[in-house]
Amino acid sequence: MKIELVTTLKRQATKILAELHETKEPVLITEHGRPSAYLVDPGDYELMQRRLAIMEGIARGERAIAEGRVMTHEEAVAKLKSKWLK
Repeated sequence: MKIELVTTLKRQATKILAELHETKEPVLITEHGRPSAYLVDPGDYELMQRRLAIMEGIARGERAIAEGRVMTHEEAVAKLKSKWLK
């Protein structure tokens, strides 16, 4: 991962963004020696968001199982038929 100072970003934004789009390597922006932000390629960011949504769905499913909020296949089909398949 590339690391850049916020002042470098201010002075060389076009160059840093061009490198980001070319290499797809995230850039960590630091301010006063501490991490401040990440620059990531838009396609990579969208992919991360989709993956996060899938992982959150899996976590909700695991919680439902742990809490006993489950139903059989037949119960699910019957519920779907009564709600959406009229």
